[in-house]
Amino acid sequence: MIIDPKNVPGDTKTYYPAPFQYLVAGRIKQALGKAVGMKTLGVTLITLPSGGCSTLRHWHLQQDEFVYIIEGEVTLIDTAGEHLLKPGMRAGFPAGQEDGHQLINKSNSNAVLLQINHKTPNQEIYYPDDDIFFKEVSDGWIVTHKDGTLWES
Repeated sequence: MIIDPKNVPGDTKTYYPAPFQYLVAGRIKQALGKAVGMKTLGVTLITLPSGGCSTLRHWHLQQDEFVYIIEGEVTLIDTAGEHLLKPGMRAGFPAGQEDGHQLINKSNSNAVLLQINHKTPNQEIYYPDDDIFFKEVSDGWIVTHKDGTLWES
């Protein structure tokens, strides 16, 4: 199947609880893989406005993740510090590696990146800097505090 990304709707929703939602405000995600019928490979075109974040700093227990910078620049924040990524640069985050990552657009213009990941069922996402934990279940996500109590919707 062939698609033009311009025809794939952008999505700004987030599953983060209210105290974290402002961090990803303005982020636009276009599910390109889903648009061409992929079931086990996630391919997402992400546009980050100036000051925007991709996510909270996190790591996946079961899911590899890869990002490729198309336009603009972003700052990758991981355990080692901050790293500037420019167009053509890429970064990978192997499953189970406890090195949280986050991309922030600290520039004055939009940044566009391609995110590719393996869609692993029942995945778990850990957030080393924040009191939040995600667990995928058959009908969506369970979002809890690190002590296991549910976040209020």
